[in-house]
Amino acid sequence: MKVFDNTTKKIFLASWVSINQPETSDQKLTQLNPSGSSHYWDILQPLRQRVENIQVRDRQLAHYLCKLIPSQCPFERDVKLFGKTLFHIPPMCKLNPLYEEVVGLRFRALCYLADECGEDVSQYC
Repeated sequence: MKVFDNTTKKIFLASWVSINQPETSDQKLTQLNPSGSSHYWDILQPLRQRVENIQVRDRQLAHYLCKLIPSQCPFERDVKLFGKTLFHIPPMCKLNPLYEEVVGLRFRALCYLADECGEDVSQYC
């Protein structure tokens, strides 16, 4: 299971602008969702920044993070009865608002162990 298969793809919309259009001063121009006037306040942003700013510079901390944070969603299950699958519980980790940051922290810990310490990280995969 690869992380990029289950992540949300970012979609960018583009529009074409003609340079030779005459300027219209009488018409009011509006922007779609201007970035500066958004009234959305993310209550978890300080926690996200705190997780993102954790520096993995200790071997014991890296091992602890790799053991603590699972490589796959632990809630995904196939419920079986007498060998037949009754239903499938989908992975609910994407509902975690800090999912991307926690997975990034685990990845940084794995990279530290592999690159800086020269350890084999296959036990955590």
